[in-house]
Amino acid sequence: MSKSRPSCSLRIARVLIALVLMVTVGCAGKTLQYKDDHDRILRIDQAVESLRKSYVERDRSGLEALLLPSGNLDQIQRDIYGDFETFRDIQLEFSIERIMIEGDNIDVFVHWQGQWKRDPAEVGTRQRGHGRLAWVGTQSILLQEAQGDLPFGMATRTSLGEDPARGRAKP
Repeated sequence: MSKSRPSCSLRIARVLIALVLMVTVGCAGKTLQYKDDHDRILRIDQAVESLRKSYVERDRSGLEALLLPSGNLDQIQRDIYGDFETFRDIQLEFSIERIMIEGDNIDVFVHWQGQWKRDPAEVGTRQRGHGRLAWVGTQSILLQEAQGDLPFGMATRTSLGEDPARGRAKP
C-alpha cells in the first residue's frame, strides 16, 4: 500500500498560494491610523494651491474667500491687485517645504518661482524666493498672515528698478 505523494512543484505551488492569501487578507484590513490629520494636511495643500491658482487666474473672489477677515492682509491684497492690473500673464509655482501645525495655527513654508509679463510677447520678469504663509483652521483653512519674500507685489518691485533676474536693485 503506497500513498501517492504530491510532487514537489505541487507542494511549492500550494505554499505560494497560501502566502498570497495571507498577505492579501492581512493588507486588506489596514486602515489609515491618523485619518483626521491626513485629511487636514490635504486641505492645507488644497488651500495653498487655491491661493496660487486664484493669483495666476486673477480671481479676486476666489482669493478673498481664502483670506481671514480679521487677518493682517490689507497690504498683500493691495500688492496682488496691483499685479492683476500690471501684468497680463502670470505664471507661478509653489513648492511646500514644511508644514508646522500647532492647534488651529498652521505655518506653511514655501519656495516659489514665477514669471510676470506685461505683454505676452516680452520676456518678462522672472523671480523666485521663500516665504511663510500663516493659515488658521481645521475644516476651513484661511490665510491669516504672509511673511518673507513672497511673489505678491511684483508690480511694485519692478517699478522700483529691481533687476528682474537677480531680485536686487540696479546699481
